[in-house]
Amino acid sequence: MSEYGLQLREKQKAKFIYGVLEKPFRNYYAKAEKMNGMVGENLMILLERRLDNVVFRMGFGRTRRETRQMVDHKSILVNGKCVNIPSYLVKAGDVIEVKEKCKGNARFKDVVETTAGRLTPAWVDVDHENLRGTVKELPTRDEIDVPVNEMLIVELYSK
Repeated sequence: MSEYGLQLREKQKAKFIYGVLEKPFRNYYAKAEKMNGMVGENLMILLERRLDNVVFRMGFGRTRRETRQMVDHKSILVNGKCVNIPSYLVKAGDVIEVKEKCKGNARFKDVVETTAGRLTPAWVDVDHENLRGTVKELPTRDEIDVPVNEMLIVELYSK
């Protein structure tokens, strides 16, 4: 496979994992370029900070698509306010919880039981009993376990 093919495959893999289309992905890359530090690491951190991904990391959904739908359907509160934008970037100190109305739903209880064995990252603190979590700090690249070589993505976009 050509070098371009490898770079394109890594980009497509990252887009698929996080459920992001091309234009928003390009916008994340542009934002990552403007931030201090390494562009590839910044890109991965921005993708990891998306609300739908953080809800997934907290174990409130089986898949990122499921958590995206939960956010879309206004089932998630951030700092006590309803947020229905999956691409919302969480900040350190944000409290994320399932809406009170939805907590009694059998589906949520089933999901939490299913995902109870999943490891939660060190940068989030989760209370599975109350379906509530806190973003303790922003993630670092070392804490992101997504199998993507972000340097290939940087090489692709820097052409």
